[in-house]
Amino acid sequence: MRSHLVEGTVRHRRARPVEYALEHDVFYLALDLDEVDAVDRRIRLVSRNRRNVVEFRDGDHWPEPSADLRRSVLDHLREQGEDPTGWRITLVTNPRVLGYVFNPASFYLCRDREDALRIVIIEVHNTPHLERHLYTLRPETGRPGFVASMDKDFYVSPFIDMEGRYTVHVQDDPSRLRIGINERQGGRPLLSTSLVLRRRPLTDRNLLRMLLRHPLSTQRTIALIYLHAWRLWRRGVAFQRHPAPIRKSRAREVAMPVGEAGGAS
Repeated sequence: MRSHLVEGTVRHRRARPVEYALEHDVFYLALDLDEVDAVDRRIRLVSRNRRNVVEFRDGDHWPEPSADLRRSVLDHLREQGEDPTGWRITLVTNPRVLGYVFNPASFYLCRDREDALRIVIIEVHNTPHLERHLYTLRPETGRPGFVASMDKDFYVSPFIDMEGRYTVHVQDDPSRLRIGINERQGGRPLLSTSLVLRRRPLTDRNLLRMLLRHPLSTQRTIALIYLHAWRLWRRGVAFQRHPAPIRKSRAREVAMPVGEAGGAS
């Protein structure tokens, strides 16, 4: 199977109004959307849309909960003017663990028939409003690798207002996946986030090792978000109100040249 596991480290670094950094070990499911049912059949610890130790549920994704995530992604790509026939789409995400999940950000790596990384869709979830939003990124011309920029269009952290611009770097190699998201306000650095992940085969044995090495990983994610929020509040960082009326989560295409993953940083 092309589907696999990725394991590594997530880092956040805030530059102002106070300096604050965090680093945590993480693992994700990197799921080829053509293989969802095959994963359900072959990996005993994983099920699709039914209870298990680890669950992939289509409805946990997309602004309007999806009934068939692969179809939702393909329809979205067509709406953006692409012909995704023969494309390979890999979703890097937290699955449900013991029935619970919260995904600050999921990443859809969309490769064309020549295996070129054409589009990256970032699906962002926020707390505590539990909204979802899509950023659809194409690489900027004239820059090596996959680099894209976009204006902030979705409320995420209660400690950062809506003004800002992101730059996203993706390096999708055979052995490693690196994703960096930098946020700037007024041309000045504000927040940098990075994921550095190593690929592992998706087997029951490897998945069990991940679950033992990262126990209750999805529950830990939401607990850490609130822990870091409390620490920022204790340091005097001001809350930023959610825009009113609440923005409806919607897909946004970012033209060429075309983050802050949901959390407290």
